[in-house]
Amino acid sequence: MNTQFQSIMERLAEVVGAKKPGSKVLNKTLAQELGLTPQYFAVIKKRGKIPYMSLALFAHKEGINLNWLLLGSSPKHLITQSSPQTHALI
Repeated sequence: MNTQFQSIMERLAEVVGAKKPGSKVLNKTLAQELGLTPQYFAVIKKRGKIPYMSLALFAHKEGINLNWLLLGSSPKHLITQSSPQTHALI
């Protein structure tokens, strides 16, 4: 497993773990959140292949900044249309 894959999955686990505090985030859970089978997740983990499309869909669904998920760049969350900060930016 390469370090880039590991870093991305650690950030993904942080988001998934926040939805279920106190529970351990398993590879099976990460696979399900990405819409992948646990078997395929095991293969890409071993190869260090990053599932960019699945990560992009997850980030969009959860309102997470894709740059943060992939690169660790701030901010973690995207500003939504209903957010009060949005009106100040317009």
